[in-house]
Amino acid sequence: MTRFAHSALAALISLCTPMATSLGFSQAAHAADLSVYSGDDGSVCGKSWVLSKITDRFSYQVHHVPHLPDVAITDFRNIRQHRYEPASDEWPIGRHYCRATVNLSDGRDRSIFYLIEEGQGFASIGDNVEFCVSGFDRWMVYNGRCRVLR
Repeated sequence: MTRFAHSALAALISLCTPMATSLGFSQAAHAADLSVYSGDDGSVCGKSWVLSKITDRFSYQVHHVPHLPDVAITDFRNIRQHRYEPASDEWPIGRHYCRATVNLSDGRDRSIFYLIEEGQGFASIGDNVEFCVSGFDRWMVYNGRCRVLR
């Protein structure tokens, strides 16, 4: 990228960040800056925004997918990153593969597998999170036993 393109991109991000923040997107600067993640010690897996997004989307899932029990995630334990694929020329999207144990409101513990994709949020602002709670993938979106996210 040329120096002009870098400065134009920086100006665009600085203009969009207040608007994105007011819309509820707190990770706006990550969209165009692939060098934000130079390496990871697994701490991104336990960030509050990631766990909150999973909890909210899980609640939506159990209320809108037929024949799932009406439960909620009450706690995350043993959160760890088991694989990290940094952005590269061959694959420009960095990926954090995480796993944890969730405690559900019915008292049961379940394994959860999730993927954080850098810069893949709404309109490429922020990061995207995909998750699978063991036993709750009724339509086999993530293959049997959440294999896609393992």
